[in-house]
Amino acid sequence: MKRPLGVLGIAAGILTAIGVCGTVFAQKTGGILRVHAGDSPPSMSMLEEADAVPARATMGLFNNLVMFDQSAKQNNMQSIVPDLATGWSWSEGGAELTLPLRKGVKWHDGRPFTVKDVKCTWDILTGKSSEKLRLNPRKSWYHNLAEVTTNGDHEVTFHLKRPQPAFVALLASGRSVVYPCHVSPAEMRQHPIGTGPFKFVEFKPNERITLARNPDYWKPGRPYLDGIEFTIIRDVSTAHLAFVAGKLDWIGTSIPLLKDIKREAPEAVCELTSGGISRNLIVNRDAPPFDNPDMRRAMALSLDRKAFIDIISEGQGDIGGVMQPLPEGVWGMPEHVMKTLPGYDPDVQKNRSEARAIMQKLGYGPENRLALKVSTRNVPPFRDPAVILIDQLKQMFIDGELEIVETALWYPKMYRKDFKIGLNLTGGGVDDPDQQLYENYACGSPRNYTSYCNPELESLFDQQSIETEMDKRKQLVWEIERKLAEDGARPIIFYNHFAYCWQPRVKNWTMMVNSIINNFRMEDVWLDQ
Repeated sequence: MKRPLGVLGIAAGILTAIGVCGTVFAQKTGGILRVHAGDSPPSMSMLEEADAVPARATMGLFNNLVMFDQSAKQNNMQSIVPDLATGWSWSEGGAELTLPLRKGVKWHDGRPFTVKDVKCTWDILTGKSSEKLRLNPRKSWYHNLAEVTTNGDHEVTFHLKRPQPAFVALLASGRSVVYPCHVSPAEMRQHPIGTGPFKFVEFKPNERITLARNPDYWKPGRPYLDGIEFTIIRDVSTAHLAFVAGKLDWIGTSIPLLKDIKREAPEAVCELTSGGISRNLIVNRDAPPFDNPDMRRAMALSLDRKAFIDIISEGQGDIGGVMQPLPEGVWGMPEHVMKTLPGYDPDVQKNRSEARAIMQKLGYGPENRLALKVSTRNVPPFRDPAVILIDQLKQMFIDGELEIVETALWYPKMYRKDFKIGLNLTGGGVDDPDQQLYENYACGSPRNYTSYCNPELESLFDQQSIETEMDKRKQLVWEIERKLAEDGARPIIFYNHFAYCWQPRVKNWTMMVNSIINNFRMEDVWLDQ
């Protein structure tokens, strides 16, 4: 017997869309949307890349089985809606998820979409296919997936090893797209083919990514746009000038530059929002002297989180743990609980006195300082906080030298554990503990850059994952958070806020508060021109 979930209601309080503001507009068709991209991605492969840029640029090429409602500000279980699946239902035991599929959907090359494509996609993701991904950053998402079976021509069932209520949220992420069975992963890196509202046209590294309207899209009347051009501009100031000159329709900018945009382009619509991205300290636990837990604890105690927020984003940011802070995040710890975690005491000098005592016990001091490289990616959101980190570590008798790494090399370097310490950004495709905990802290996960491994704590991961009552699950998650902080697993420094601006002609595009990628389907966006 199955328990149907159907399409869950969406709270009216979290529904907003760019350009709506209480007024109903008649959507217009046509036009090219020009979007700022902050870096040049290594490839166009959604399933292989970890960064936000390729995810944003390719989400509109594909469909999911289910997705987060594009008009909902906050991603949560109530904002999940059907996509290539027409609905979903759980078995009575909660370990089988069945999804009936839409009929008549075609890939961009004209081939029909079938149940085989769904099975192929998750066989590749779980390593069961003869086709292999070069990188598989989200393999840990599906550690609980036993197999995918097809039931006739238009229904699939995901068989789980144990109940996992949040599994459907993993499927709703913008990264959980369905790949075509007849196109190899190698081809998808250069010329991706999907079923989505836009078709891939070209990718010119360090210049642009171009998409065109899919005239055969299975949703009648969508998309409204003729195409999208993602213009790659690494320097934020240069992108700012392009936006003010009207050469870009949308830009993600820094909070200090936001003031300039408001002054120089007063007609622009701007929004300051969180996005679920943490700056964090990554430490290679296998590399001496960081294999010593006392060393790692001293580094965690050295952090002045408020100083990062004040310098980087003029006080616009949040101190949090593994899960994004409240109220934008669904699973964040209450502030009074978070302050009891190691290193989160607001008395920074007290924390640092303890850290220096630890370092001196380890043999370090003013006359015996530790010299090392601090690795980070060569883009401002990584570089700027890395400079502050180096300055703060000086007070702990650590002299850091900044090592900047180009994007194409950054993630492979992390996978190889080819670093001592680094400044990293971590964003989840889903605001849910199942994604964050297994991806970043489970033993053997590809994205567990610090090689943290605690099998006893991982059993708590499973316990919270099975729990159906949200309040009980939160208590388990916060217990896990405390242990991760005590172990210095991957010290979270802060969550910044994002400044987004768009030209007034851009309509019906919602900026989400706990994701920076899940709102890039773009099929409902239109230009008032």
